[in-house]
This record gives sequence, structure tokens and C-alpha cells, in this order.
Amino acid sequence: MSCPAISRRKALHVAIVGVGLVGKEVISQILASRHPFALVALCNSKRMILTSGPGSSPPCFNPSRWEDVLAASSTPADLPVLQNALAQLVKDGKRAVLVDNTASEEIASTYPQFLNAGVHVVTPNKKAFSGEGDYYLRLIGGSGDEARAEGGVLERGRFLNEATVGAGLPIVSTLRDLVETGDKIKKIEGVFSGTMSYIFNNFSTGGSGGISFSDVVAQAKQNGYTEPNPMDDLNGADVARKLSILSRMIDPSMLALLPHGYKSVETQSLIPPELESVNDGDTFMQRLPAFDTKIAKLREEAAAEGCVSRYVGIIDVENKVVKAGLEKYPTTHAFASSLGGSDNIIMFHTERYSPRPLIVQGAGAGAAVTAMGVMSDLLKLF
Repeated sequence: MSCPAISRRKALHVAIVGVGLVGKEVISQILASRHPFALVALCNSKRMILTSGPGSSPPCFNPSRWEDVLAASSTPADLPVLQNALAQLVKDGKRAVLVDNTASEEIASTYPQFLNAGVHVVTPNKKAFSGEGDYYLRLIGGSGDEARAEGGVLERGRFLNEATVGAGLPIVSTLRDLVETGDKIKKIEGVFSGTMSYIFNNFSTGGSGGISFSDVVAQAKQNGYTEPNPMDDLNGADVARKLSILSRMIDPSMLALLPHGYKSVETQSLIPPELESVNDGDTFMQRLPAFDTKIAKLREEAAAEGCVSRYVGIIDVENKVVKAGLEKYPTTHAFASSLGGSDNIIMFHTERYSPRPLIVQGAGAGAAVTAMGVMSDLLKLF
């Protein structure tokens, strides 16, 4: 995989940071691919394998045994060293890409440096694309940054982030195609969180009564649909980040609407105010049943109107509103009748797709489909 037998002219030299569930799956899909990938670096939080540049070790490794090689590596994880190694590959006329499979804000903050060195960046990490507006402008090159090298100007690296919204679902690419082909986006609405999808598909079915909110959250946690601390899902921040990412792709006015990224999104938290100061997930789950009655009342109100409750994200371009929270939908609506498990569903209401919206639906979480989103971006670089 990383050996000289691969055509150096055509190969895409890949450095992978983050080798957890998603990272392992990305590596697996790369190894199974027929495309000429060259793994030049693998990095976890402590150590890395680097096959080129200062301190590289080993010069070539058997990719099927990468876990053993990484565990035995004496090279410490060092982003500046990795950046220099990839930048040198670019200077040597090769194509290099950083794949960040982490959720690290620290790593996301380094993207402009890689991009300006001509290194592509592919990531499911939402932090960079949903953060402060001034940083986002640096990320997309809006501050006048250029990729420079000795003797001239290099082409700036591309950043691709399909897996930041909907895992492997074609959400980002669909919106990009709509915008770049001149369609006018009127509204985007959807169930963007696999966790919230599972919870409300089971909690609010259109009928009176049913499982308690705390019990369905406990089930979601047990089935692996939530973060270790479910508060990180119930606060709505994940949905707000995804809305920020999509909003900024539509037009400059939407970028100005969210100067602080996801923090500028109007977001409804489902964490009871009395529990907001709780620091750990176990304590939160122990105390959550005391607040079941309040949210059950919302379910009953929706049922009385022939509706279900769903936690949705809405980008209303015409009215300049971006919000995340509970909304009621008739039991005949796709958000009520089409969802199962932890599915995501997103509707694009546009000038072309009107009055019937373009709908993308499917599994919106999981290592395999998230890695597929990463791979789809990597393949765009060939």
C-alpha cells in the first residue's frame, strides 16, 4: 500500500489522524479500494507512523498490520512534523491529503496551514466548519491566504467534508450541486441527528401515552446511539453545528447571519434547566426520570392534534432563520411515517424542487457509513 510499487505519479498520499472506530473503517475501505492510495502516515493521540520526512519510521510498512506497527512506533504524534512531511510531498509534485477522523478542535484549527501548503483536507470533524466566522473565512481562503512554495504559488489544497452532515448520506454534495448549478435554496429542514431520530421515533408515535422519555434515552444509550454522556446529544449542539455547516454553503448573507457559527443558531436544549450543571452522564440519567412528565405533556399535545413531535433543524433562507428544536408534524408527514431506527431525513425546498422537495434519507450515523462519506471525498481527488 505504501510501498514504491504504487505509481507515484498517480497515487494519492494519505495521512490519517484518528484511528478509532471511524478511522479503522476508513483504513479498511482504503485497503479494499482499487484506487492507488499510498498510506504515508497514521497517527493517534500519542504516536504516529510516518513513512517520509525527518524522523520517518518505518520507510515502508505492511498496511494489513498497521495496528501492530503503530503500537510499536517510537515516533511521537506531532502535527507540525506531519504538516512539513506532507508539504514536502506536495513540493515534490505529489498529491497529499490529511484525513482527520477526530472531533478535535485543536486539529481542526490547523487545517488552513495544511491547505495553504497545498495539502488537501478530508474530514468528518464538524468543529472547523461550524465555528467562528473569521476562522471559517480563513478555512475557505476568504482572507486572501495563498499556498506558497519556493519559486512560486502552489494551488491551495481542497477541503472536503461530506461526512460532517449525515455521515455517508450525500447531503453536503447535494447542496453544493444545487447552489453551484444556480438553483435557489428556499428552505432546508430535516431530522439531522441519529440520536434524536431514534428517541422521538420511539417516544412520539402519534398516539396517546407510551414509553417515558428517560427510558427511551436510556435505550438509545444502551444501543450505542448516544454519546457517552447523553447531554451532549440532548443539548442540540450537534444539530446546530450541522445547520451552520449547510447554511454557510448557501450564500454570503447566510454566512453573515451566523457570525459565531453553531453558537449563533437558535437552539432548543432538551436538558432540563435543573440538570444543566450536572457533570457526568450517569448522574444525569439517574435524575432524568423526575422530568418525564413535562416532555410527556408535549407528546400528548401533539397527539391531540394528530401529530408527532420531532427534533428538527430548519434553515429558512427566505426569512433568514436558522433554528433547531422540537416541531410538530402530521402523522402523514414523511418525518412521521418514513423514519426508522436512527435514520436521518433532509428535505431541500428549492426553486426547482417545488412544491415537492428533494429528499435524502438513510442511516445518518455509524462507523461504516461515516467512513464511506470520507471515502467518497477521497475519490473526488482522483
